[in-house]
Parts: sequence; C-alpha cells; structure tokens
Amino acid sequence: MDKGRRHFLTASVLVPWMFASACSNQPPITRVGGSLRIGSEPLFLARELGLYDDNILRLVEMPSNSANLMALVTGDIEAATLTLDECLYAREGGVDVRVILVFDYSVGRTVIMCRPEISKLLDLKGRRIGVEENAASALMLARVLETAGLAPHEVVKVRVTGDQQLRAYQAGEVDAVVSWEPISTQLEAAGAHRLFDSMAFPGLIVDVLAARADALERSPESFRTLLAGYFQALDYLRSSPQDATRRMAPRMGLRPDQVRSARGGIQVIELAANRDWLDGARPGLIAAADKVARSRIAAGLLKQMPMLGGLADPRFLPGPTR
Repeated sequence: MDKGRRHFLTASVLVPWMFASACSNQPPITRVGGSLRIGSEPLFLARELGLYDDNILRLVEMPSNSANLMALVTGDIEAATLTLDECLYAREGGVDVRVILVFDYSVGRTVIMCRPEISKLLDLKGRRIGVEENAASALMLARVLETAGLAPHEVVKVRVTGDQQLRAYQAGEVDAVVSWEPISTQLEAAGAHRLFDSMAFPGLIVDVLAARADALERSPESFRTLLAGYFQALDYLRSSPQDATRRMAPRMGLRPDQVRSARGGIQVIELAANRDWLDGARPGLIAAADKVARSRIAAGLLKQMPMLGGLADPRFLPGPTR
C-alpha cells in the first residue's frame, strides 16, 4: 500500500462533531455517520420522525464522503453510509467492516456536471474536473475517461469534496465535477448541466450501510433498531410522500419536489431484496463487490483484491434470516 493511502487509513483525526466517551452505566452510544446521499436520507427521516433515541443511537452529519470513511476507519464512529467501493477501500487497509444494509444502486444518480460550453465527453480534455478522492466519484471518473478515450493525464483532477462542489463551481475553480444527488441538483440550479451519468455503468455505484465488526458485536440491538427505523421511514416516504419530502428537504438544500425528482436516479433495495443481497449461500453483494473491486483495480484505485469473506452480514435486518 502506498504511503498516502496508508496515512489515510491510519491517521488519527480530531473533528468537532465527534463525541468523547464517558464513564456511564448506559450502553455505549452507537454513532452512525452520514454524508449527503439521496439513497441513505431515509435514515435521517427516521430521526426526524423520532424513531431513534439520541442517547443510544446518534446520527452524525458528515461534510463529505471522505470524512465519513475516515471516521469509520479510525473508529470515531461505529457505522457509516458508504458506497460499496469505499467499503472495499477500507477492507484493503485491513479494517473489518461489514455491510448490514444495501440502500440502493445508481441508475443515473452519479453524474458529470459541467459548464454549458462542454457538450461532449471529448470536451473534457484539458479541463479541470472536481473529484473526491477515495470515494465512488474517483471510480466514476476513471470509467468516464475510459469511455471518452482520454488518458488520466489529459484532464486536470482537482480534489473537491462533496460539501465544496457548489462553491468550487461557482468560484470557477472547476469546469466539471463528478457529483451525485442531492448536490447535482444544487449545481444544476447554479447553471451546470448533466453531461454523462452512471446509467452507462450498471452496478458500479452501490450505496450501503457499513459497520465495524467490533461495534456489531458490542451493540447488536442498536443496529437492529437502526435498520428497523430505516425501513419504517421508507414506508412513511411511500405512504405520506408530501410530508416526508417536506421533512427531508431542508437537510438536502432542496425543495420537496426536487427531493422526489432526485430519488428517481436510484433503485431502492427493499427489505426482501436486501435478503437476496446479504443472506444465503451466495449473497448478491459478493458478486457486486467482486465486479466493483475488479473495476477499481483496473483503474488503479485498488492494489489487490480485498477479502470478501464476511462482507455481507444480514443479522440486523428486520425479521428472521434464512
């Protein structure tokens, strides 16, 4: 593993939104990190609906995907909303993370947003492209450049985390950015247009909830409550879409109608489908992870195949497992 990657996976981080441990008779707080991603937002809807006790189960709002991953790797949080390739990145670094829930897979949500004068992929040559390192956007960019017939050195990669994409675009620091909902809708409102999306790469971007193996053994009931609340929130989103999207909109910086539109770019994985992804002799997650890992290796984003044994953990899904 190269020095930069090793530093990322082992560095100790101090962030103001973390919480110090204290001596108490109460069970330990399970902290779940979440950056802005449309598929995992029902977790925050569950919090808004009062389904989680903040003294036991705490959602931590992260500024970016990279910060979310780093906090999970260093143990500052017990679980995080990640993409499947980010889980593999952590596993390659020796961190035992397990996928306990599959939120969705992208059917156009991950997108190249760019300035109006860029009308085709070849126009990206020589342009400054914002991308979040160590996240799914790096894999998306690699596949887009391959599709365009452009070598990595023919574009200028600018490191831009998700929370800085809109600012960087408006300041003229980037000509294009690899984005996702709800941030891409914010960029569209600022004048950017959608050049290319993940519809061309089915199965490449999968959103999951990953947890540290030690935390799962320490607080299993907290994780069962977490997942039960998520599926209750999904049901509420279906039964009361107007109120649900009204509650979800402020955190995402969108109008309720934009929230509904943004969710059209994902295929939500329901409870029954989650069992197919995580449970049984041949979980679907393992096949998906193998495909994503090979794509990351081909793009130079992984050094070797990570261990996939134990990656899928269905024990915390509501109802009986097979």
